[in-house]
Amino acid sequence: MLKIAGLSLPLALATLTLSSLTMSTMAQANVDLKLGNTERVTQLFAYPNNCSVICFRNWTLEQTVEHYLTQSVKRDGYSTAKVKVKTTNNQLYASISGVPKGYDKPLTALLNAGDLAHQGASKLNADGKWSYSWYLFLPLGMALENRKSVELLHFPPDYSLTQAQDYLKSATTDRWATLLTANNIPADQTPGYQTIVDIAPIAAPATAGKDLEGVYGYFQDYQTTMVKQVSQNASGGALPMVAFGAPVRNWIKQQYGATVSVLGLAQISPSAGLNVPVLGSNHPSYIWYAADPANYNDDEAKADAAGLKVMGQDLSAACWQAGMGSKPGSDPAAQLKSCTQTWQVTQKEQTCEMFYTSVRKLTQEQAQAKCASAPVKSQLEQLKAPAPSMSAEAPPHI
Repeated sequence: MLKIAGLSLPLALATLTLSSLTMSTMAQANVDLKLGNTERVTQLFAYPNNCSVICFRNWTLEQTVEHYLTQSVKRDGYSTAKVKVKTTNNQLYASISGVPKGYDKPLTALLNAGDLAHQGASKLNADGKWSYSWYLFLPLGMALENRKSVELLHFPPDYSLTQAQDYLKSATTDRWATLLTANNIPADQTPGYQTIVDIAPIAAPATAGKDLEGVYGYFQDYQTTMVKQVSQNASGGALPMVAFGAPVRNWIKQQYGATVSVLGLAQISPSAGLNVPVLGSNHPSYIWYAADPANYNDDEAKADAAGLKVMGQDLSAACWQAGMGSKPGSDPAAQLKSCTQTWQVTQKEQTCEMFYTSVRKLTQEQAQAKCASAPVKSQLEQLKAPAPSMSAEAPPHI
């Protein structure tokens, strides 16, 4: 009789079937949890998300919570999960079906961290430093359990809350998702790689970066709690982290004593025994500034050269994130060396074409012709060289 791993075929098939049933059962549990009273849930879910005189989406508090929790379960891969939120005696309760037992724990941890963020925002307001155009906005709707990597960013743009009701819907996150897909992460799996912690949990206008520089200290308890929570996977292992932009890289230095430059590696320990590899990166939106001809006295060749370099750096960073996230335990330095070799040497033509199609908005054919031209081919040979100097310094928030 045929044997598999020492078992007879019928017994092996039975074992495999039992294993499949067990996994299926694990993903079909019913999880119930108390979210808190109406006041707490209103604060933590920024309710109402989009109302002035007229509501852009006229949802109840319960519908708003259901919306974000449904985003989370879908991004965790539980496509058949259902979320129902109800209010009883001024207390809100969530019932989630089709998820594993214990799924309530990371959600509870997120909301508890949110209480710390609200305390910080309240103190900020009491000190007269809160702006009328800001909204407290927690990283709602992202994967709570099946995370692959962590993105440390500055602050979410206001329209992610007021228009999209989706923390992962912005020019910044959309651009980075395309770079992850260019590094072989399927588009529907990129949310698992984009678990975000913003050092300022404030949805604000995209131009508010400089105004937010003085608020980080109000959120220290929230920041460190969130980094500790999200930088480990379900089994307690460390997840790779990408630190985007100068304010975030400076915060890493201040909080953990680790210096991390663009495409520089560091390691932080958010909690005892947890060693998290961190890669420094440009802010995803930095390329629009770096490639602006106005910063080079309208010299388009210099602007293109700078943009090409940033594109190579960004693709390399996304490659590192994709590789480390898809193969836990990989060597961070070896992964980074491989990625920079890929996008700044081996596939520099593809780097060039992506710059001209995504930033300069050329067609694929136009981009290919541009990248085959002698001046640009010469620039591609300098992808690993220092970037051309700009006539104006980069904005401090990117």
